[in-house]
Amino acid sequence: MLALGTIVVIILVSLLVARVATAALMLTGMSREVARFQARSALTGVGFTTSEAEAVVNHPIRRRIAMMLMLVGSAGLVTAVATLILSFANAGREQTLERLGLLIIALTILLLISRSRYVDRLLSRLIGGGLARWTDLTDRDLAELLHIGGVYGIAELAVDDHDWIAGRPLGELDLRSEGVAVLGLVCPNGIFIGAPSFEMKTHEGDTLILYGPAHRLEDLDHRPPGPEGERARAGAVAEQRERAADEARTREQVEAERRRRLA
Repeated sequence: MLALGTIVVIILVSLLVARVATAALMLTGMSREVARFQARSALTGVGFTTSEAEAVVNHPIRRRIAMMLMLVGSAGLVTAVATLILSFANAGREQTLERLGLLIIALTILLLISRSRYVDRLLSRLIGGGLARWTDLTDRDLAELLHIGGVYGIAELAVDDHDWIAGRPLGELDLRSEGVAVLGLVCPNGIFIGAPSFEMKTHEGDTLILYGPAHRLEDLDHRPPGPEGERARAGAVAEQRERAADEARTREQVEAERRRRLA
């Protein structure tokens, strides 16, 4: 009976470890479903090769979590198998059936508990609060969070007198209409202004911190003043409108699919 109790405890600890790892991965920016799948994958040693798995491997904090899960999973599997063998090795037929029945009942209870929404909410709240308080897992990978490295990027744009953006208020430039966001402005004396207002003018020596499509940031860095620059801006605005229309259509398709599933 002691061996059966040991097996139940091992399984219970494994479920708890998976919950903790799921909460930890969520704190690094992963969605609940992806975090749960990757935690179970690492704990069981299955190792699915997916884009989400690459996001775990390429992230230093997530990689440490996965390594700990692999160690715990390996140790737990060996212990569970050894305990299971010892539990049934010297038992007679009646004892074997009795122990097998008890094991099935215990596993069923654990399964029901693990699927309980109340237990899930309670554990998620407790584990998430504890991890947020006593760890630094909330330090997210900003490059991944902003999807930098693909279509989007962040750039420093130094302002010169001959630039298209020089000496003009940010509201007049209206970079948002080109799909570009102004994250900050660094003055020549080193003072940083986060999310500058539309009324703020750019001057020679300023540096703008911009976020947007990488090719658009490159275009802004080389855009000349005068009519040529305005023509380039008009083309960029038209391109952004087309992009926004495509994104709106994609959003509508997602919403339609969601409504269909809920119906």
